[in-house]
Amino acid sequence: MRIGCPKEIKNHEYRVGLTPESVRELTAHGHEVWVETGAGLGIGSTDADYRACGATIQPDAKTVFDGCEMIVKVKEPQAVERAMLREGQVLYTYLHLAPDPDQTRELVASGVTAIAYETVTGPGGSLPLLKPMSQVAGRMSIQAGATALEKANGGRGVLLGGVPGVLPGRVMVIGGGVVGFNAAQMAVGLGADVTILDRDPEVLEKLGIHFESRAKTRFSNQANIEQMLCEAELVIGAVLIPGAAAPKLVTREMLKCMKPGAVLVDVAIDQGGCFETSRPTTHAEPTYVVDDVVHYCVANMPGAVARTSTYALNNVTLPHALRMAEMGWKAALAANPHLAEGLNVHAGKVTYKAVADELGYNYLPVADAIR
Repeated sequence: MRIGCPKEIKNHEYRVGLTPESVRELTAHGHEVWVETGAGLGIGSTDADYRACGATIQPDAKTVFDGCEMIVKVKEPQAVERAMLREGQVLYTYLHLAPDPDQTRELVASGVTAIAYETVTGPGGSLPLLKPMSQVAGRMSIQAGATALEKANGGRGVLLGGVPGVLPGRVMVIGGGVVGFNAAQMAVGLGADVTILDRDPEVLEKLGIHFESRAKTRFSNQANIEQMLCEAELVIGAVLIPGAAAPKLVTREMLKCMKPGAVLVDVAIDQGGCFETSRPTTHAEPTYVVDDVVHYCVANMPGAVARTSTYALNNVTLPHALRMAEMGWKAALAANPHLAEGLNVHAGKVTYKAVADELGYNYLPVADAIR
């Protein structure tokens, strides 16, 4: 199979779909890999590095899209990229379609077969292709929040860990999954006063066992969220419903009780955000203020630590890419029900139920798409 890796063009996105080492693995199995010139510069990999691993360097994205059977990316295709997709082609990347009707409509119109990293499952309902970026984003959320809390950046002027004689900052983490767990780890490590909210008693029990007295846990309901919002300096939104839009757990009305200069970091922004006042921002302009509360809603947080993120991502995405190249996408999905969960769009149909329900499309079951 000829596999293409274009350069990412989203604002301040430095990750790349394939590392040179991944290219070497694919070419060693007899496949051809086309990489757009400069695609790996954000992770410190030059065209020469890719050539040394067997890649063919192409001058622009159009050449890559036009000539390849499968496109491997990181972020959802931007409008100019969607215009280059075609029927019969496989797109393998993060999509986050539920809050993005324009992207969904254009992918459907293109006829492409689109497989989303974020809905590929693992044993026990885990999301192994989302997990490494959730780990990165969770850890980064505390860094970003701590920076936004600095007075020069519009924040309250609070040091999360405090100092002897001064209380530490209060961190509220909504959601105890991968993002929330990693955010709490970082906040606890800084010496902050951390509380994690979740609705699953088993998750709360595991968090309690892991953190012991270093972090508190509370059941996530409206009353507890409202109370904690009034006390917190930093709030991390870390909720996820796989493939669906994130629930709005914090309304604008709730912001009125928050301390001036407090910070909200919405890690769920890729899925529409879990704060009513959230809107996507970029690394160029990461924050804005609503009712004296600083909002950090960067939609590609892991892109700022591109090398770490790209290698972590390739560790989990490459095996499926290789499987699809070896077997063809239909046979690979038929043989692996976890990979089949990643199919979101095929030949003009929406094949992921949460997306179809959210955006009003007729749902085509995956089993029918690969028949």
